[in-house]
Amino acid sequence: MPVNFESHRLYYGHIFDDKGGRSLDEVLLAVMRAPRSYTCEDIVEINCHGGAAAVRAVLKLVLRKGARLADPGEFTRRAFLNGRIDLTQAEAVIDIINARTDQALEAVSAQVGGALRREVENIRSFLIDRLAHNEAAIDFPEVEDVEQPPDGNLTSQSLKIEVIQPIEQLLRNYYEGRVIREGLTVAIVGRPNVGKSSLMNRLLSSERAIVTPHPGTTRDAIEADLVIQGMLISLWDTAGLHKSADPIEAIGIQKTIERAGQADLILFVIEAHRPLTAEDYSIYQKINSKPIVFVLNKIDLIDEYSQPNIIPGDWVETSRTPVSALSGQGIEAVREAILNYTIGDGLLEMAPVIIPNLRQKSLLERCVQAVEAAAVGLENNESYELIDIHLRQALDRIDETLGLSARTEIIDSIFSRFCIGK
Repeated sequence: MPVNFESHRLYYGHIFDDKGGRSLDEVLLAVMRAPRSYTCEDIVEINCHGGAAAVRAVLKLVLRKGARLADPGEFTRRAFLNGRIDLTQAEAVIDIINARTDQALEAVSAQVGGALRREVENIRSFLIDRLAHNEAAIDFPEVEDVEQPPDGNLTSQSLKIEVIQPIEQLLRNYYEGRVIREGLTVAIVGRPNVGKSSLMNRLLSSERAIVTPHPGTTRDAIEADLVIQGMLISLWDTAGLHKSADPIEAIGIQKTIERAGQADLILFVIEAHRPLTAEDYSIYQKINSKPIVFVLNKIDLIDEYSQPNIIPGDWVETSRTPVSALSGQGIEAVREAILNYTIGDGLLEMAPVIIPNLRQKSLLERCVQAVEAAAVGLENNESYELIDIHLRQALDRIDETLGLSARTEIIDSIFSRFCIGK
């Protein structure tokens, strides 16, 4: 560590190789002394010009002088271990690195700032206060005036208001957080040659999928990303669903069924100028458990006095969008239908606090289960000892969420997902 350098000040100069004395690069150097650094440790940063040869030469020199390459996620891990951030903030750093839209970046930036941590710590403080009061009542049963918590005795109602309801709101926000962070998966499904690939190309405004007049052109799922008003949409163009003796095409059809089952939303493409076929009915039976947008394609083949194909009344009531993938008519309505499914009416109002990953969601669900058991115990006048068992289980899940008691292998797994240098 340079002894005479002031902390948090940039110094200009050259780095010289002590073996030969040649200048390796013209650099800016900054010293950040503990605890005012990302890791709460002493840090030295060297800003090179960025060329591969210059960076390689400077790196080779500092390694020769005793430094070593950082492990994946090591800087963020040190920040966590030194108490600068908790585990929810550390996990949000991964999401910032992987953010692919402005909305995703905005959502996870709030988590890096500690939005989720503050919400969970409020719940944690309530549980600790109540546990402390219960233990005092257990240890000193003869004392009648054990000091009460500032906001009253522990009741099933107070547990619902202070713990269960706030966590349930966080859990409701999980879906929004996942969609914002990971995007929405949309599968385009239908019979062969109904215009699925043409629809995908129109939505993407590019020739991503091959289009021919011959049925069965698409034999494997084609994926492409689309951004609609800041929402990331992963589009899947799939093979046409029909009976086929071709073994290769049959594999593509099976993959289509699998992809449809994995998708968040299905665009079911039907020909607007022809009656529904037996294959259309068969496809609907395979996909009707999923959210569907009916896309009535080829309206350019209908004269002005005709009506598009009528969807049966016993099919699910949802968006029915007439389009012409050939001319582009109605394509904007399809984009709006996708967006409306994602965010409902109006623009998405991002929740101030979201649960960004499944680990946190699972732990908070288990916390709710434990607190609900405690609430039932209170209603049944169970002893403080039994109530405390449930409350401690809830507190343990909270501590795991924040990383206060997470097992080493879990922490190792989280930070192994980072790239080197983060």
